[in-house]
Amino acid sequence: MKFVVITKDPGVAEAAREGFHPSDECYVTNDWIEGLNISGDADLLFVDLLATLKEPHLIAGYEEFAMSKMSHSTTKDTPLVLIAPPDDYDLDFMAGWPDFILGHIRRPVDYKIFRRASTWV
Repeated sequence: MKFVVITKDPGVAEAAREGFHPSDECYVTNDWIEGLNISGDADLLFVDLLATLKEPHLIAGYEEFAMSKMSHSTTKDTPLVLIAPPDDYDLDFMAGWPDFILGHIRRPVDYKIFRRASTWV
């Protein structure tokens, strides 16, 4: 199986590298454009909402990511799992689209969460 994780958080990146089965492919990137471009044949795409923000606390960067994913030629149908910001992280608002997200992961994130999520496909 192939998993792609978009995050700028070293702890989340390490948890992803530890969480998937050794025979699985796990790609971790901090650039969501690169993440979209390598996710066309992925079984799951994980995106850390914080990694999509251009400006802290402003949801516009996540919206740009979402619109890009929905229109991406190879990644638009790749199931997406959102890694939420910390509970105390303020956002100006939250946008959502029907059937856009397969799953939602809350922090703190550890390897067990990725191991469990790998069974969703």
